[in-house]
Amino acid sequence: MSYRPEELLAVTLAKLIRAVPTRHIAVGAASPVPAAACWLAVKQGEPVRLSLLHKRTGNPFTEGTRELFDLTGQGRVDLFFLGGGQIDGQANLNLIGTGEWPGREVRFPGSFGSAFMYFMTGRTILFREEHSPRVLVDKVAHISAPGISEPGVYRRGHAQALVTGRCVFAFHPDRGRFSLASVHPGETVEGVREMTGFAFDVDGEVPQTPAPTEEELALLRGSVCDEMMETYPEFCSRVFDRKLAA
Repeated sequence: MSYRPEELLAVTLAKLIRAVPTRHIAVGAASPVPAAACWLAVKQGEPVRLSLLHKRTGNPFTEGTRELFDLTGQGRVDLFFLGGGQIDGQANLNLIGTGEWPGREVRFPGSFGSAFMYFMTGRTILFREEHSPRVLVDKVAHISAPGISEPGVYRRGHAQALVTGRCVFAFHPDRGRFSLASVHPGETVEGVREMTGFAFDVDGEVPQTPAPTEEELALLRGSVCDEMMETYPEFCSRVFDRKLAA
């Protein structure tokens, strides 16, 4: 059964979600693939609470992200998703820009609450569809949110994994490095290494990322899409071939 790259990524993220017991997941506004993964996990029976910051109905927050930060600071958000204009091999994120401070060469969207969420969320899944040396760099130009911290610095969690359009990396905060967990269909270890600007570990034979099953695709294209239509109509139209009723 054929599938789109976004469907593979959503299924892959859903498996990472289910790998650790999770009570509460928060999903940012510009995150349709992570949102699809979260809904897929729910439709598969995972008993999690979803806080979708961009959803016009069902958003639990009446004062916007201030409440999200309060919940996270209290340890009541177990999982969040983050990306970056640049991501390096220590899981540092750059959402500021490149070139001389404050990123005068290329400007990124801005850090907003990324540093706080990275420190205080139980775990973070890093996600970036583009996998190139432009994005995955040896060292980020500016650190918006650090992947690891000095001894004695309190942080509740670290990155669990980095999922890209080519592969899945697992992150090891004890040694501050990624290892290659799987390569997507059609990719190779050598090809991933060539397109990655940072060094990473390869522990034995690297498996292929499992393709979506018919059951997973049926859920994504059916009930998951139903949940997402209001918030991400363009995504649902492009990926699931569904449009809002006139």
